[in-house]
Amino acid sequence: MDAPETAEYQPPRSLRILQAMVTLLMVVMMAGIIAIASLLWLRYSKAQAPLPELITLPDGTQATAYTQGSDWYAVVTNDDQILIFDRATGRLRQTILIE
Repeated sequence: MDAPETAEYQPPRSLRILQAMVTLLMVVMMAGIIAIASLLWLRYSKAQAPLPELITLPDGTQATAYTQGSDWYAVVTNDDQILIFDRATGRLRQTILIE
């Protein structure tokens, strides 16, 4: 006796369409995540201006925090002052007392 031939399983057409749609959705989501991650990396890698080499603070003060803008940088001191310096010249532009 000959062994019966086994037919290969073929899923219904609607199931094959669903499988193709899920695969396409996975590929699109992966491409979207890669695109978002690369845009964030590009934006934040160029966002930081270089730090000044030397910041001269008034005598007796210590820096506790630092932030910067496009043409200025600010230092928060331990005696509750914010010192804002000009980025181009390094001169003190403004002093703000924290109350």
